[in-house]
Amino acid sequence: MPTTPLEPLPEDWDRALVVAAHPDDVEYGAAAAIARWTGQGKRVVYCMVTSGEAGIDSMPPEQTGPLREKEERDAAAIVGVDEVEFLGHADGVVEYGLPLRRDIARAIRRHRPDIVITGNFHETFGGVILNQADHIAVGKAVLDGARDAGNRWVFTELLDEGLEPWNKVRAIWAAGSPEAKHGADVTDTFDLGVRSLEAHAGYLGALPGHPEPREFLGMFARQAGDRLGVTYGSVFEVYPLMLY
Repeated sequence: MPTTPLEPLPEDWDRALVVAAHPDDVEYGAAAAIARWTGQGKRVVYCMVTSGEAGIDSMPPEQTGPLREKEERDAAAIVGVDEVEFLGHADGVVEYGLPLRRDIARAIRRHRPDIVITGNFHETFGGVILNQADHIAVGKAVLDGARDAGNRWVFTELLDEGLEPWNKVRAIWAAGSPEAKHGADVTDTFDLGVRSLEAHAGYLGALPGHPEPREFLGMFARQAGDRLGVTYGSVFEVYPLMLY
């Protein structure tokens, strides 16, 4: 794991849009940071590309999807997020391409965020654990969709929907990236992050041998905290779209 110091993320912004592949993705580290920011009065909205309907082997997708949507809404509420939307792409087979870019650009134009947050979309987590295909496709589409959102002549059908371009996304922040050089102090909100993951009780209960959430999150949060000089931290890789 990297041991170089992390630079604190800027907090002079008001609105963020979180775009993740699945319900529960945000809760593996980023939720505690989101609790910090909503506690400062910032507006954060969640946008889930899928409903996670392929995530429980013992339950058919038509039952799993609604369960996981409810658990994500419950998890979001714990960290101060009251708006969660689902784009309806098929879980497990998300494809990078124009339809996904268009849906993300549409969400950005509607919510007009200063910051867009997604998850790690490198091929691995630190060269040890392979990343999942949906995460990779979504992260790449977020990079392009954020730029598409600001271009009037890309996806002109969004203009017909009354959605004017939004070219004021300052940066994309990828939570949990092994290339992270920035972080947020979540010492005061770590417990909320744990409770947010625990809200996925049905999903976690169906995963054999899943570690206890506090222990699992604490291991990574302490490592990030050491790099920030605090007790608990969350790491993010920053992709600037505008100069700060």
